Amino acid sequence: MKKHPILVVDDEPFNLEIIEEFLSEEPYELTMANDGVEAWDILQFEPNKFSAILLDRMMPRMGGMELLAKLKSEKEHRHIPIILQTAKASNKDIIEGINAGAHYYLTKPFDEDSIKSMLRSALYDHELHTNLTNKIDLCSLALTKLSHGEMYFVFRTLAEGKAISSLLANLCPEPSQAVTGLTELVTNAVEHGSLGITYTEKTKLLAANCWAEEVEKRQQLSENADKEITIRYTKNAEHISLTIQDPGPGFNWEDYMTLDPSRAFDTHGRGIAMANLMSFNQLHYHGNGNTVEAIIQL
Repeated sequence: MKKHPILVVDDEPFNLEIIEEFLSEEPYELTMANDGVEAWDILQFEPNKFSAILLDRMMPRMGGMELLAKLKSEKEHRHIPIILQTAKASNKDIIEGINAGAHYYLTKPFDEDSIKSMLRSALYDHELHTNLTNKIDLCSLALTKLSHGEMYFVFRTLAEGKAISSLLANLCPEPSQAVTGLTELVTNAVEHGSLGITYTEKTKLLAANCWAEEVEKRQQLSENADKEITIRYTKNAEHISLTIQDPGPGFNWEDYMTLDPSRAFDTHGRGIAMANLMSFNQLHYHGNGNTVEAIIQL
């Protein structure tokens, strides 16, 4: 079985022991660091090794926030999911961490189920980004030469949506950045818009590690057979526009445009905010929320 390499950074030996015990039967290869300086040295030696980082906030020499800033400032580390471990759970502290790039949170003292669920969520996001980015290669370079144009796609399944996201990312100035946001919007359109999976349902499905199976099952239902999602790509001299419309009733999109501290410890619910923050210059929802337009300035 493939083992996911995880970097665990904490200055308390007891915390490292607890994490190692909690994850001893999981398919993870753990590397331990005692502070941010040691972690940074490890990352410089093996920059592309780790699939996620469990990072303590308060440490001597180099704390978690300082290391986080260094990681997010370098392209080769920017997409590693950071799970920030902290005993400081005030809204101010959470917002500070979110703005710095920590989109996953764990509070101390540790809870075994929470660590496992959060790691599964972070690793899913990392593996998805890696797989999609690997599909972006030099043979697609010609697509970036499109100066003006429009394309229109129709799809039903999550697999189809991800494939279209990879294609359209090649038409953007920063494909690896665009593909993350596009995939998040497409996933939301499929699971919520077409399949009707609610926020609460997804929380339970992720906790039971059966979200993918439920998506596949609902895609096979006759009631969803004719539900289609559209993506329109347009490009002119000033910007690229990507408009996604799903057949659902919409949702309260305003609640998800930023990372709400009250949801910081959930295993999901950060995709739209991350797309808005990291992938696009502008993100606009229209009507009841079943149509979203992403803008990339050129």
